[in-house]
Amino acid sequence: MAVSLPSARDPGRVCALRGVVDVWRVDLGRAMDDGLSDLLCAEERARAARIVPARKRALWARSRGILRALLARYLDADPRELRFQPGPHGKPGLRDHVEGRSAPGRKSDLRFNLSHSGELMLVAVSAGREVGVDIEHARERYTAEFLRTWTTREATVKCLGTGLTGGSATAEEKTRPRLWTAGLDVGPDAVAAVVVEGSEACELRRRDTPPKLGV
Repeated sequence: MAVSLPSARDPGRVCALRGVVDVWRVDLGRAMDDGLSDLLCAEERARAARIVPARKRALWARSRGILRALLARYLDADPRELRFQPGPHGKPGLRDHVEGRSAPGRKSDLRFNLSHSGELMLVAVSAGREVGVDIEHARERYTAEFLRTWTTREATVKCLGTGLTGGSATAEEKTRPRLWTAGLDVGPDAVAAVVVEGSEACELRRRDTPPKLGV
């Protein structure tokens, strides 16, 4: 059964708490640009420019701007100054954490992951525990059970920062850390899951995006 997320509204800065995962649900189609494109770094702008379909390019740039704006609220920082860096397996993280300079209570202890399907985007944020999230729109050719299994697997891969493997379990899969998993109730048109490092259960909170995210 998917977890229905209790809502928490915060007009300004928010705090990441240990044992709590904030899940931000964003409708990229309705989100106002409102300066979001100004938050992107040069590399992100160059990547956006390479996306040929104009609508897809706009949604990708908007998703990156929103991610920066949301994380900046946790860090009490300028979203334009955030620096991302891929980890050992390519999972992006804040530079201080990826380079091993994070410690309990420090800003870089923030962990996050995002997923979007069409115009619907989820951003999961936690403190001190790696997190992965995945969302897929419902499709006639796939059953709900298949999508639940798929999103859980994808969220697991994103939490661990590893690539998808074949059918049989590898040595890495057999020795991987214990994970906490939950399905997310995101409405009748999509299926989603979140996976968190460690076996201890987490509190899940839905966060509503503030009316103004840009500069």
